[in-house]
Amino acid sequence: MSEKPAAGQTHPSDASRIICTCVEETIASGKPILGIGVAVAGTINTETGTIVTVSLGPFLDGLPLEAELHKRFGVTVCVDQDTRALLVGDRWFGQGRGRRNFASVHIGETLGGALYLDGHLYRGSAGAGGEIGHTTVDIKGRLCQCGRRGCWESIASSKWLADEAKVRRLPQPHSLDVSRLLTLANDNVPGARELLRDYAFNISVGLANLQQFMAPNFIIIHGDIVRGGNPMLHLIQESFRELVFHRPGDEIALAFGDSECLAALRGAASLLLSELLNFVI
Repeated sequence: MSEKPAAGQTHPSDASRIICTCVEETIASGKPILGIGVAVAGTINTETGTIVTVSLGPFLDGLPLEAELHKRFGVTVCVDQDTRALLVGDRWFGQGRGRRNFASVHIGETLGGALYLDGHLYRGSAGAGGEIGHTTVDIKGRLCQCGRRGCWESIASSKWLADEAKVRRLPQPHSLDVSRLLTLANDNVPGARELLRDYAFNISVGLANLQQFMAPNFIIIHGDIVRGGNPMLHLIQESFRELVFHRPGDEIALAFGDSECLAALRGAASLLLSELLNFVI
C-alpha cells in the first residue's frame, strides 16, 4: 500500500479493491501465487493482520485486511508495517545483509523505524514496535498528525519541510522536496541553506535518540530524504555525530537506501516466505 491514499479514497473497500486488482492481474498473467505480502504505512496488529490506524488514511482504521484477502484468494496472507518490510528487504537484498544489528528508518510524509537486533527482527507485542516518528522531542512542540504534540514526525517529515518553506518564503513551498531545496541552496536563494541545515539537524535528533537507546550502530535511511543524495547525508551525519556518544571500538554509521518502495515490496514478499517456510528472518 502506498504511503498516502490517493485522492478520492474514503472507504476501506477502495483500498481492498486496489489490492485485489493487483493480485488478480498477477493471477491473470498465468503465474501461480504462494501467498500475499502487504506492507502498510500505519500501525498493524500482526497477530490478526488488522490495520489499527493509518494517520494519513483514517478510513482504513480497523480494516481486517489479512482476513479479507485470505477469504478472497484462499492463500496465506502476511500483513505488516511498511518499515519492517523495508528492514527485511534491506536484510535479504540490501545493506543489512550479513549484519546482526541494524535499523531501517523511513522519512517522508510519515516517519517510522524497524530494528534488527542480535540476528532477529524486533516487532514488539502484536507488532506495536517501530513508532519512532511519535517519540517526543519537544513536549510543547507542534501538533502532530497523531493528535499529540512534539513528535519527531512533526519536525522532520516532508510536511514540516513544506510548511517551513512557506513560513520562510521560499519559492513554490508546497512542491518543495529535498532535491529542489539543495538546488535553491546552491543558487544562494535566501533562507534555503538555513532551512536545509535545520532539516538535517531535526532528522539527526530522532536518529540519535534511536542510536542512544538501542545502539543499532548502522542505520539505513529510506524515503523522500534520499533524493538529497550525499550532500544531504553528510549534513545529517555532521549533526548526528555531535548528538551521539562514541565508545572506543564502536563504529556508528548512517547510509541512504532507496527512495522508492522496492525494498518494502521485496520485504513484504520475504515476510510471507518466512511465514510459509517457518524460518527466522
